[in-house]
Amino acid sequence: MAAIDLRSDTVTRPGAAMRAAMAAAAVGDDVYGEDPTVNALQEAAARRVGKEAALFVPSGTMANQAAIRVSTAHGDLVLASEGAHILRYESGAAAAISGVQVATIGSAGIFTAEDVRRALTPRDHHHPPCTLIAVENTHNASGGRVFPLEMLSAVVAVARERGLRLHLDGARLFNAEIATGIPAARWAADFDTVAFCLSKGLGAPVGSLVCGSAATVDRLHRVRKMLGGGMRQAGILAAAGLYALEHNVARIADDHANAARLARGLAALDIFVDPFPETNIVLFSVPNDVDFAARLRASGVLVNTVAPGRFRAVTHLDVASDAIDDALERIRRLCG
Repeated sequence: MAAIDLRSDTVTRPGAAMRAAMAAAAVGDDVYGEDPTVNALQEAAARRVGKEAALFVPSGTMANQAAIRVSTAHGDLVLASEGAHILRYESGAAAAISGVQVATIGSAGIFTAEDVRRALTPRDHHHPPCTLIAVENTHNASGGRVFPLEMLSAVVAVARERGLRLHLDGARLFNAEIATGIPAARWAADFDTVAFCLSKGLGAPVGSLVCGSAATVDRLHRVRKMLGGGMRQAGILAAAGLYALEHNVARIADDHANAARLARGLAALDIFVDPFPETNIVLFSVPNDVDFAARLRASGVLVNTVAPGRFRAVTHLDVASDAIDDALERIRRLCG
């Protein structure tokens, strides 16, 4: 019985065409800036999000933490959403690397301009200066929620009024693009730094991009070196990223359709789904069965436990609609 892996969209494997692109990649030493495929990926990424420049890094965590490092000073305060990835899933890196505090505002991944105003610290030496707002779009912990553009514009206005910098953790930025029809460059337009992952919904095996002005990316380059992220003949990896940007963005719509299919099927089994997925992450609850994920794994369906009795399933390019139906049938038998 084949396993159906819904733990994350990071579990995807490169297909034959992506592997062929990787095998054929022209390479050089990227630490010297001489890898043509890395350079092409960085130029393509910058164009996609409407920025002057981009930097290829090994992971989304490095992308976020490098952005925080260049936008803050030790002792600063960063505002982020409740459940923000930079605070919950990055091993305390903001404190360890940049020496900053992260305060969360709003709820379910979203916050308002008024939330920002209330959280801003007074301008005196008793308080850490607030210098950066980090927005996560889509929001992982809230089920792939899209940050509404109108609310985002109001947050940007407050940030500019108070002289704050803005970072977009767009690990799944292209999910927001496909879900709303709003181009990634529009979502990114007002941010000083923008990060997105190649190894989630886009299906590449490794890597993220962090984008911004040429001057900002120059500073990010030094931080990447400090963090050990300089890579040599990285064009083999960058070729997968280029392929993903060219071929795997529009097909994210399939993942969203499969997430909705899964959510409807779970609800039909009287399994509580909340919220209904906007993108490719399904959060559901089986409150009286804290071992549900382990029992489901035994039947060949893999999901993640996010809290006792609460679970997460993520659709991706390696799970087709018939696999969703198969997963639902296995869940039905387990719950029956």
